[in-house]
Amino acid sequence: MGADSPGSRIASGTGTGTVTGVGASSGTSSGTSSSPGVGKGISADMDDIGGTTATGLDRYDVAILAALQKEARLSNAELAARIGLSAAPTWRRVRRLEEQGFITGYRAEIDRRKLGLGVLAFVRVDADRNNGAATRELEQAIRALPEVIACHYISGAGTFELQVMATDLDAFSRFSIDTLLNLPNVKDIHTSFSLGEVKAGGALPLGHLRR
Repeated sequence: MGADSPGSRIASGTGTGTVTGVGASSGTSSGTSSSPGVGKGISADMDDIGGTTATGLDRYDVAILAALQKEARLSNAELAARIGLSAAPTWRRVRRLEEQGFITGYRAEIDRRKLGLGVLAFVRVDADRNNGAATRELEQAIRALPEVIACHYISGAGTFELQVMATDLDAFSRFSIDTLLNLPNVKDIHTSFSLGEVKAGGALPLGHLRR
């Protein structure tokens, strides 16, 4: 279930489209916009002004990333108005950020509790053997599990740290016994449960790019 990509709507500014990425957008862009304030933005032929960071991003690129992290459904006209550029260079910048891999996708944030997923567990997985082939086999098996929403290869005790969702404790118990403990190369698992979310799905910090 994904949100409309700004890249898929930028050429038309209509707010409709599919999550196919900017490269699949078929419309053409113009240097003008009907959105209030956009006409006061930087013109299309001044697309590449502003000092760049070590990542190759300038202040307009960073502003685009900040705006889309907060509200990915912005139309191109709305996005242009927020960052102070006109429509055409804004569209080109979003396209470039997608093509270069800074923007990897657009997704809807869904309330897990409304879907009946009441349990969020943090599971440390101890591997039986820490060689390359065995580790890659376990990684592949973990990626195939929809109940595992995140997985990190960690330092210190344990090999992997998983975030697992389940409907209730009974469902998690069955999943851990029937699935996790039967994954290849798993020696043991250790579980902690979330008692409440203080912060989740936070935007990436961009302050270091504005210096």
